[in-house]
Amino acid sequence: MSESPVQRTARGWELPGLANLHSHAFQRAMAGMAERQTDPADSFWTWRDTMYRMAARFDPDTLREVAAQLYVEMLEAGYTAVCEFHYLHHAPDGRPYDDPAAMSRALIDAARETGIRLTLLPVLYMTGGFDGRALAERQRRFGHDIDAYLRLLDTLRASQDDTLRIGCALHSLRAVPEAAMRDVLAALPGDARIHIHIAEQTAEVDECIAVRGARPVRWLLDHAPVDSRWTLVHATHLNDDEIAGIAASRATVAICTTTEGNLGDGLFPLRPFLDAGGRFGIGSDSHVSTSPVEELRWLEYGQRLVTRRRNIAVRESTSVGETLLAGVLSTAADATGQTMQGDRVVLDAGAPILAGATEGDVIDRWIFSGNRPVVQTVEVAGGERVCEGRHVDAEAIAVRYRAAIARLVA
Repeated sequence: MSESPVQRTARGWELPGLANLHSHAFQRAMAGMAERQTDPADSFWTWRDTMYRMAARFDPDTLREVAAQLYVEMLEAGYTAVCEFHYLHHAPDGRPYDDPAAMSRALIDAARETGIRLTLLPVLYMTGGFDGRALAERQRRFGHDIDAYLRLLDTLRASQDDTLRIGCALHSLRAVPEAAMRDVLAALPGDARIHIHIAEQTAEVDECIAVRGARPVRWLLDHAPVDSRWTLVHATHLNDDEIAGIAASRATVAICTTTEGNLGDGLFPLRPFLDAGGRFGIGSDSHVSTSPVEELRWLEYGQRLVTRRRNIAVRESTSVGETLLAGVLSTAADATGQTMQGDRVVLDAGAPILAGATEGDVIDRWIFSGNRPVVQTVEVAGGERVCEGRHVDAEAIAVRYRAAIARLVA
């Protein structure tokens, strides 16, 4: 087994920064607001109606303030990088802002203010389903044609620096026709990171089979050059052939456990995926939780509930915590396109849940023993962003966030 990434130092227990591989920043504003039954058959599809109503209220100013608060919370939890899967492009009526990149720039501004690494993934969203139907009224602000989308990417790449990367997100197979996907992929730089929602819902799987004659992941592997630059978001509903195919491609699967649980999506087949040599990371997606501890804990607990066994996620190590941490650390650079150099997280060695901890059990204790945060210090690219458990600008950002929420829910 390789050397542990966690070391005891004079400051506490130190580990590398973590990457959050999937985020829709605006959805932080609606966390906890979709927990009342609207239909006896409530599902992802009814939740989406609530999400659309919230999305329609955002402008660049409110997006910047909500994203800044979210990124503060991520940093305080130990995330030092975030992949922002950004599809809230235009005004609510679908017309571009005077600056077509205004909403993207709001996210960049929020990341720079808070100090988190940002991999911005502008989303290509063209159709309302596999049948190619036009976007619905509530989806119009998400849409681009290919030329406008590629111009947006070109514009944003001029902003790249040591902590900002611009990649590409294909919303989903149902939202991007095959020819468009092919044209966009051909136009991307060779090092561009590519993310896509896939196989999140059984209805999506069934419709893909009906229209394209194959399951979504199988179709993607057969029609796109999927490799380590790719991140497949969710990939919840897989068969054995698809599990083997993803593992062989070296793509990363972004598992978003708390969102998948909140939406009733289903459970990712973690044990077969690990056995096939698959690579994974985590994302907080809709941000009902912004804690990597909770994502990792419930990734394991979901497997225990379905198998009625314990200690499922083990690989080279017999420690579940070490296996999960090693998994997310090993894919961070490929999924984000960032080196993560100089990113450190320090856990409070004096925290009661870590009393008597050793290098051999400290990660298991962090992930599986309670809910009190123990992140003490967070550094991004060598600069301190969290001190004594609090972001250095937390109070000022929270004031602006509360004002933005008041405007959104008025």
